[in-house]
Amino acid sequence: MIRGPLMFICAIFMAVSINAQLSMIFLVAVPVLVGVLSLVIVKAYPRFQRMLDQYDGMNASVQENLVGIRVVKAFVRSDHESEKFRQAAVKLQEAQKKAERLLIVNMPLMNFVVYACMIAISWFGGRQIIAGNMLTGQFFSFLSYLMQTLMSLMMISMNFVGLVMARASIHRIVVLDEPLDITDSGSQDIQVADGSVDFENVSFSYAKQGDNLTLENIDLHIRSGETIGVIGGTGSAKTTLVQLIPRLYDVYSGSLKVGGRDVREYPLETLRNAVAMVLQKNVLFSGTIKENLRWGDENATDEQIEEACRAAQAHDFVQSFPDGYDTDLGQGGVNVSGGQKQRLCMKKPKIIILDDSTSAVDTATDSKIRQALREKLSGTTTFIIAQRVTSVQDADRIIVLNDGRIDAVGTHEELLASNQIYREVYESQQKGVA
Repeated sequence: MIRGPLMFICAIFMAVSINAQLSMIFLVAVPVLVGVLSLVIVKAYPRFQRMLDQYDGMNASVQENLVGIRVVKAFVRSDHESEKFRQAAVKLQEAQKKAERLLIVNMPLMNFVVYACMIAISWFGGRQIIAGNMLTGQFFSFLSYLMQTLMSLMMISMNFVGLVMARASIHRIVVLDEPLDITDSGSQDIQVADGSVDFENVSFSYAKQGDNLTLENIDLHIRSGETIGVIGGTGSAKTTLVQLIPRLYDVYSGSLKVGGRDVREYPLETLRNAVAMVLQKNVLFSGTIKENLRWGDENATDEQIEEACRAAQAHDFVQSFPDGYDTDLGQGGVNVSGGQKQRLCMKKPKIIILDDSTSAVDTATDSKIRQALREKLSGTTTFIIAQRVTSVQDADRIIVLNDGRIDAVGTHEELLASNQIYREVYESQQKGVA
């Protein structure tokens, strides 16, 4: 990028100083070369963008098949998925051919202009030598500078071709520079005093639009140490409600306080260290069981790890592995079941959120886990989101959500007597048990 333009300027200067009249040939050659280069830049960029989009399609096909390989095998869809991958590969091949077809024209056109210039200069320069207006040495010097000029233009053109390809890639990478919606503007010396949570007329919208609210007018005050059950139908915004507490999202309107302070006043690290979430679909990282458990507390001792696993009813199955807590889980925790994953994702905070986190365990284990939570986390504010009424019926209070609004709040007995939604859920599940 430096040598090419520098060589071009110096060679043009020397050629003009030798024979300005013969240098006029450049006035014809250079615009042709610039035109070819401009055509490549304008036309090639969108083609490379489409090619990279086809790469996405092929990679997505591979990723889906790797993640869902058991489903593919269970439904005997291997041939279908293989054909889908083949079609994605063919589309990529066609897009790449179309993009490269434009680039391979670049070099022949450049060579054509170079050799046309050489022929023209040989013709006109030879005539000047015969006429005595130019020395043979000057002619060969001029021809040498001509070659340097044209070669420098070819170097510049190839650099621009590389930039066109890089631009198409950079356009996809700069998404990493997108500004964050949630910024850490809190003072570094603020600590979470306790586990109290106050929703004060909170509304929330994923689209950030007042006419498209997921949660609407949530007014709720939870004392530190309370156990709160959250129940409701699919799409009633149960998970959205609790995700506001550690500021995975910010409220659209209203105020959400933890420990008596608005969550936006806390440093994100401080707030999220005080709030633990155990999700329905948990992620385990490659490494040992012990290394994964220390995500909750990197300084946890072996005794604390074992105590947490006993509370989560995980100690027995961990010990069943030959290497115990030093067992390598593999990427994504492929060596353990869904229920075992849920029991390995625990920590001890001021607030703990169990987002349908025992859905993959049996009811007996679920009951033991809830009993252990009451004993081990007696001072911790606990949110239990569940589909099973049995998972929340012992909570201090139960919140019934319906379409993003609080339909009712009360104990198990109070809701059975007064709330139709809760009563219908309970009765349908009891019939299932019967």
